Amino acid sequence: MNMEDLYRVLRTGHVQLQGIVDTVADPMLVLDGNLCVQNASRAFLNTFGVERDDTIGRRLYTLGNGQWDIPELRRLLEDVILKASAVVNYRVEHDFPRLGRRTMLLTARTLYHPDGLSHSLLLSIVDATDRIRNDVAKDMLFGELRHRIKNLLGVAQSIARQTPTAGRTAEEYRDAFLGRFGALAEAQDLAFAEQGSSGVAELLDRIMEPYRDNPEAVVIVPGAPVELGPHIIGSLALVLHELATNAAKHGALSVPDGRLRIGWQVEDAGTALRLDWAESDGPAVTPPTTTGYGTRLIEATTSYGLRGTVEQDYAIGGFRAQIVIPLGSAPLSR
Repeated sequence: MNMEDLYRVLRTGHVQLQGIVDTVADPMLVLDGNLCVQNASRAFLNTFGVERDDTIGRRLYTLGNGQWDIPELRRLLEDVILKASAVVNYRVEHDFPRLGRRTMLLTARTLYHPDGLSHSLLLSIVDATDRIRNDVAKDMLFGELRHRIKNLLGVAQSIARQTPTAGRTAEEYRDAFLGRFGALAEAQDLAFAEQGSSGVAELLDRIMEPYRDNPEAVVIVPGAPVELGPHIIGSLALVLHELATNAAKHGALSVPDGRLRIGWQVEDAGTALRLDWAESDGPAVTPPTTTGYGTRLIEATTSYGLRGTVEQDYAIGGFRAQIVIPLGSAPLSR
């Protein structure tokens, strides 16, 4: 083989190896024993916006604006060379030129040599910024899910414990409990379906759906669009279910000609929601002589769960209620 053939073979091998390196999607560097760049992949040059002539032959710690000049990283890389070990997924956070604040995972391994004499390193760089952000968001989501489940079970336990049993058959207790629990489940389903928020109209439609066999019986008057957070959805659903249950048992929805009108308005420059509940054409209304569990549930949930107020008026023409809650409020700590 003459010199020209040898050169051609070597060049072909070099081009092929460079092509393999440049095909890898993640940035890569080959460093010598002094941590000077022997080669850089196309992904490295494109990602960090540097030229090959400004990269080859320079020490890793002088590249760019010094983003790799990290004492701990230097110590780790030197250990790789001396001990023929490896650094895997070493985390570097830095404000990189053109990229901004990014989180990179660096893996360095000694290049294989048949005689074990290699002091060169293969350094691969993976941009893990989005993955780490997604992991953090996922952890927060699971934390929120655990919190919601804990609260849901606590509310269900409270409903089971406080639903009256005196003077009721087992079937009557079951129906009362399942009705309240069903409202709670509907609210949670709505909250999750809408990724944590939903409108007043959607909530009212869900809660009042079982009572709308007669299209004229329940009229929902649309108000301004209002998004509700999950804690408001859960608490307000319980209040609305309790009002609807009372209307179906004793109020306007207990007779064929009864009517219920529900509307809402946004007040105080968008910081408060007022919901109006008005029944008409139902049985004669008489104020209760004692405060039942349903009334206590409405008042406690509005006050403590929603930080709001509720006024219940047992007017002769039909029961009325007005609920005012601050938007974006959090439940009171107990």
